[in-house]
Amino acid sequence: MKLNPYLMFNGNCEAAFKLYEHCLGGKIVMMMTHKDAPSAEHIPVEWHDKIMHVCLDLGDRLLMGSDSPPGYFETPQGFYVQISVDEPAEAERIFHILAENGKVKMPIDQTFWSVRFGMLVDQFGIPWMVNCQKTA
Repeated sequence: MKLNPYLMFNGNCEAAFKLYEHCLGGKIVMMMTHKDAPSAEHIPVEWHDKIMHVCLDLGDRLLMGSDSPPGYFETPQGFYVQISVDEPAEAERIFHILAENGKVKMPIDQTFWSVRFGMLVDQFGIPWMVNCQKTA
């Protein structure tokens, strides 16, 4: 079993996933707009260019998402997408890219369990934790 996050957006999914592709080093392997979906006739025309489904391949994991149809979006709450990396410099790089124009909840720093840990909500409203654990 694998758990892969599926993120919902309020019209800015494409911009978010282009940033995530750049920041996380993955590759967008699928991006479909609402107008390309079988359900297009049920979606307002002004929403046709929004994302119906996107998949970012990160190697052994996928990050997926879409723009919620009008009236269905809910602000994310009660979770964080957690990123674990092996190098402190990589944790810093990812954290600062994701934090740009977002809100830092806990600045990235050393903790008792890691050499680098930080929490933020990115400019698209997605909550992230970036962690680089101490080596054994």
